[in-house]
Amino acid sequence: QLQLVESGGGLAQPGGSLRLSCAASGFTLDSYTIGWFRQAPGKGREGVSCMSRSGSTTYIDSVKGRFTISRDNAKNTVYLQMNSLKPEDTAVYYCAARNLNTCYLSFENYAYSGQGTQVTVSS
Repeated sequence: QLQLVESGGGLAQPGGSLRLSCAASGFTLDSYTIGWFRQAPGKGREGVSCMSRSGSTTYIDSVKGRFTISRDNAKNTVYLQMNSLKPEDTAVYYCAARNLNTCYLSFENYAYSGQGTQVTVSS
């Protein structure tokens, strides 16, 4: 059974950092494109970053230079390192997987996703 589990969310102060993890079971992450998405209260789900199975990465403009996506094949886990956090980064963050080597930041292009982890940025 293919499963994705996010962790690492929590409360951070503006300017702080968090590292989100997306652990996979039932498949190997390096065979899939992985995306990170977020959904703030009252808003739609927004694509944040993705990494194709060949390793290319994409970020939305609002997180470029602050967020970094990476993959640890030995741990079958993808990470989202979030630095210089802002209150507008507050959202539930989800990871998702698609079995194609194309990085899209549209959630409907992904077949599998986790339950999400809450990130709150506040002083």
